[in-house]
Amino acid sequence: MTATTSPPVTSGGDPVLRRRRGSARVAVLFTVLVAGLVVASVASAAVGQFDIPVSQVVGSVLSRAGLDVLAAPGDPFAEAALWDVRFPRVVLALLVGGVLGICGALMQGCFGNPLAEPGVVGVSSGAAVGACLSIVFGWTFLGSFTTPALAFCTGLLTTLAVYVLARSKGRAGVVTMILTGVAVNAVAGAAISFLVFAGDQAAREQIVFWQLGSLAASRWVHVATIAPLVAVCVVVALLLARRLDLLALGDRQARHLGVDVEVLRLVTIVVVAIAVSAAVSYSGIIGFVGLVVPHLIRMITGPGHRVLIPASLLGGALLLVSADLLARNAFDYADLPIGMLTALVGGPFFFWLLLRTRRREGGWA
Repeated sequence: MTATTSPPVTSGGDPVLRRRRGSARVAVLFTVLVAGLVVASVASAAVGQFDIPVSQVVGSVLSRAGLDVLAAPGDPFAEAALWDVRFPRVVLALLVGGVLGICGALMQGCFGNPLAEPGVVGVSSGAAVGACLSIVFGWTFLGSFTTPALAFCTGLLTTLAVYVLARSKGRAGVVTMILTGVAVNAVAGAAISFLVFAGDQAAREQIVFWQLGSLAASRWVHVATIAPLVAVCVVVALLLARRLDLLALGDRQARHLGVDVEVLRLVTIVVVAIAVSAAVSYSGIIGFVGLVVPHLIRMITGPGHRVLIPASLLGGALLLVSADLLARNAFDYADLPIGMLTALVGGPFFFWLLLRTRRREGGWA
């Protein structure tokens, strides 16, 4: 009688079972993100100094869509507050948070570093220089759009300057680009400090408030301005997803697989510069969204960009609309700077992620 031996079981388990578990995890993640996004958006529109019942918020939206299912607010003041103040703010928070999440994922994939974020290439500090110039010198040649327009242009130009200065022999190395970004950020910080010194008291207060980030001045015209840029960013990011996956193998391996690494990095940086410049031109500087959200999503789903990019879009939007809800209602008759709030929450949370990684891997490397 011969003994039968069972086939060896590998430590990785059944590949089919792993794929099914991964697909289930992704489905649960997207379900949670979408549900959280709907709940947070409705709550943000309903809660404030003048509370509006959730049923009336939903009824107002449905009535504008031609569906008289739920009762809309009977008070004209409540209806105006919803559509002229709160809904633009909610939508702008979704757009800005989503674009910061996507751009964070793109930068981390482009640089091959999970600690990268859009500010590395100087886009935020460059946009701040343009906004400070407009505020200090009182430029109004574009009316109320002067400060956002200058912030957009200088953020884009600063990022392109970082890329051009980092190029050598037709290539822009990752380390060189990061170091160039650090230098350009330092110069931009010095320029901002000089403009703060040169401005009067009112300009200084406005500069400080802009740098802390806020969505208090959100209007539908702002939403209409940046929405097309956000849509283009999302489409291009999804088209770059497969190439970014190949880039994770290393520059040399990606070139062997047909990826033009230099063109890929240039397109990625230009997309990030345009999208983030447009976002921060209206919201001011909002930190940690582009750093924490893609990092956390990557821990849940893995590094594949075809899942990481849309999940970062939803995660960034959820984080910012939730932060804005807290900023508006943490104190009576006060609107906390949202950039300060995201930094206060995101900093300790990201440090916890670093400690968790160190314990798992046995060191900081």
